[in-house]
Amino acid sequence: MVSESNRVNAQVVFDRVRNERAPLTEFSISGKGREVTLDEARTDLAKAVGTIAHTLFAKSYGPFVGTVTTTSVETILKNAESSAARAKGDAKLVVEELSARIFKEKKK
Repeated sequence: MVSESNRVNAQVVFDRVRNERAPLTEFSISGKGREVTLDEARTDLAKAVGTIAHTLFAKSYGPFVGTVTTTSVETILKNAESSAARAKGDAKLVVEELSARIFKEKKK
């Protein structure tokens, strides 16, 4: 009674469900799960921004706008991280210098 096209469509759906990643079902704060690295988080964010850019601007700017945006966002995030690390070191030096001038050591 079931037509052949419905059977093929159902098989395609089942294959797709089988091939996709399992949904996240463990929402634990205990830290038992694997922690995401900074590189993975950066890549995921860049992919999300690239997908949004592709959806919004593909008709205006062409089909590669998402790919270009993904690589650009990833590069910008890497540069921002290195700049933040340098700024942290510079700020630490400034705070140490100011605290040394404000709170002078008493000589014995």
